[in-house]
Amino acid sequence: MEPTKLTRDQEWVIQISRALEEGLEDNDEAVPLAIFNVPKTLMSIKPEAYTPQLVALGPYHHRRLELLEMEHYKLASAKRVQNNIKQIKFRELANSFAERDGIIRSCYLRFLNFDRETLAWMFAIDASFLLECLHIYSPKKGGSLLQTSSKMGHLINHSRKRTAHHAILRDIIMLENQIPLFLLKEVHGFYQHEDHLASTLLGFCEYLSPISFSGQNFREECFERAHLLDLLYYMVTPELHLVADCAKEKKEDFPENIRWFKKVLKSILAAVFYINSASLHLVKKICKSKSIKVLLALPFTILCCILSRGKKGDINSLISSAGSMADEVESASHEMKGESPLAEEIAIPSVSELYNIGVKFRTAKGGLEKINFDNSSGTFYLPVIHLDDNSEVVLRNLVAYEACIAPEVMVVTRYAELMNGIVDTKEDVKILREAGIIVNRLKSDAEVTTLCNGITKSVSLTKVPILDKAIEGANTYYSRSWKVRMNVTMKKYVFASWPFLTFLAANILILLSIMETACSMYNCSKLLTL
Repeated sequence: MEPTKLTRDQEWVIQISRALEEGLEDNDEAVPLAIFNVPKTLMSIKPEAYTPQLVALGPYHHRRLELLEMEHYKLASAKRVQNNIKQIKFRELANSFAERDGIIRSCYLRFLNFDRETLAWMFAIDASFLLECLHIYSPKKGGSLLQTSSKMGHLINHSRKRTAHHAILRDIIMLENQIPLFLLKEVHGFYQHEDHLASTLLGFCEYLSPISFSGQNFREECFERAHLLDLLYYMVTPELHLVADCAKEKKEDFPENIRWFKKVLKSILAAVFYINSASLHLVKKICKSKSIKVLLALPFTILCCILSRGKKGDINSLISSAGSMADEVESASHEMKGESPLAEEIAIPSVSELYNIGVKFRTAKGGLEKINFDNSSGTFYLPVIHLDDNSEVVLRNLVAYEACIAPEVMVVTRYAELMNGIVDTKEDVKILREAGIIVNRLKSDAEVTTLCNGITKSVSLTKVPILDKAIEGANTYYSRSWKVRMNVTMKKYVFASWPFLTFLAANILILLSIMETACSMYNCSKLLTL
């Protein structure tokens, strides 16, 4: 008699009951949630930057049809691990993962609809494949027992020049393709020392990171990180989180009355700004109103009729021009002020604008925490950024991960906003490239411009004290330049007064037209000779 096949509902009940029973035996071990779904706002902009294109690691993209081709490479890696750990069978490794099923599941945001055994074998095989991909980044030459197989030779090699090699690297670092580091540690621990694995992981992150970082030794904290993307994120932003946390604590320590005063002051400033911007709108409405047009046109129309001259159409067109000019000036003033509800760039001049007033760009000795603007010498210090075919995927996934774990302190996002703000054209890229700040391995400077302007399209503006201080310093230095002051003066006293000047010029033209009409009738030249 054939055994009864379980329905999906029955399988779900078995999984849930088993998870609850195992949860009682986990000794309340705290495992932070670390592997998230990419926010939809980011995924919708460029889905291929967040979705694996060649290989799936972990449960989120398991068994996707377009990725099944890599499964036999994974099995080959598992066999090689088995050959290196002859003292135990690969099944025992999978069983050890199955015993930690509850802990593994708690690392993932999404509900994993796999039974315990399937999940355990999946992670054992994926971890073996990942180790084989990473071992070439170990600084110890010949120290790895896990060498690249001949089957993997056309995908992963020490020259790191193959197209497939970089495609796999991009897939490995994607947020939804992460697997917990403690699983890699457990697999590797059967045939190697942990120190060797730490060097391999750090070497991989150092190779793939677009942003230079300080020479701090991250070996001790390596296995405290949740996964590879988390390790890379920590290496890029080690000190900035401490500074941001201190600033946050100070902000929370402010008395309630000071916070209330800040809110009131902000409201007053907003009201003043509204009154100032509303004045132009009011002038435009007055100039375009029918009542004013009729009121101004009536006496001149009567005068023209008396003088029997057909200038009524000319006068009306002159008066109506005041309204259209006011409309144009209002829109121009908004452009000058940068008033746009869809503005995504931070308020900072471009590299070319800063360079034209004498600002020098220099490489910072360190990472993001060394970004600084020296007002005394007019020097902008920025970390070196290496841009190649992998950089956009790495940066986008760092931003996506940061949005999930630290939405209040988005360091990488703020840096991306800074680069978005100062890089507008390929000339800006050229200046930074010649200063050694951008190392461009893409096809052209125009591609770098597109990359810098596309990373933060769907991420809201954020605040980071160290970076904001540099931005403020650059803005202050720029605004104090005599060239900029002259432009600001022109905008403030000439362009801002344009509606009034337009209105005055229209009336002068009308007066001159009347004088011309009167003189043509009464022969003013004869009167002047008398």
